[in-house]
Amino acid sequence: MERIKIKQLTINHKVIGVLLFYLFTFLPLSAQRAEVLFETTAGNIRIALYDETPQTRDNFLKITKMGVYDSLLIHRVIKDFMIQSGDTNSKHAKPGQLLGTGDFDYTTEAEFRLPQIFHRRGTVAMARESEKRNPELRSSACQFYIVWGKVYQDDRLIAKVQERLDSATQGRVQLTPEMIEVYKTIGGTPHLDGQYTVFGEVIEGLDVVEKIQGVKTDKNDRPLEDIRILKATVTKDLPQPKTEKKTPAKKKAVRRTIR
Repeated sequence: MERIKIKQLTINHKVIGVLLFYLFTFLPLSAQRAEVLFETTAGNIRIALYDETPQTRDNFLKITKMGVYDSLLIHRVIKDFMIQSGDTNSKHAKPGQLLGTGDFDYTTEAEFRLPQIFHRRGTVAMARESEKRNPELRSSACQFYIVWGKVYQDDRLIAKVQERLDSATQGRVQLTPEMIEVYKTIGGTPHLDGQYTVFGEVIEGLDVVEKIQGVKTDKNDRPLEDIRILKATVTKDLPQPKTEKKTPAKKKAVRRTIR
């Protein structure tokens, strides 16, 4: 009987640890964070933008206010991984057209905030060009993705992810016990940590993300039936200087992918 109590106490301790991690990492500044609502053909998704990534946040708000995301497709979907949007060429894309190259002629600085902010399920991050073309890991001006990922219940899988991170980042990124616990209970894509800028999280509509990540796609990961952002609106803003309404120039075609 005593052994059962001890085991239950251990389980509760882990759950409490995860809850406290969320409480002190994500909630304290929530009242101050800007929010963006995506009205899509699959349902609404509301995201909050992190103050801890100010350059990415401010650029995302600017692009949204310009109407850049209105009518764009969610052009790339990989089950148990992520959904991607923001390709400026997708607004009038023909069926089956290869997408992923539409962007503007600038990038934003990488803003990694580990171990507080990482690729847990429901977070939002910016796509980018490959390390070969982009050694500073600077972010796309407008292409972004929402993380779904999977739950890593097997410690051996976590160990393999850490090996992959060691190789990709020369040991720069180490999964902390708190991060591992979240990946084992909530899920996500830990192999992307420290390589793509995470700048927000879904606060409403995670069920819509789940539905989208499970749709059928073609060989290029584009949904067979178009899923479109009908309108993107800044529903909660921050005091900011006036921004130019002029649309940035487009950049030459290079696909932004998340691997």
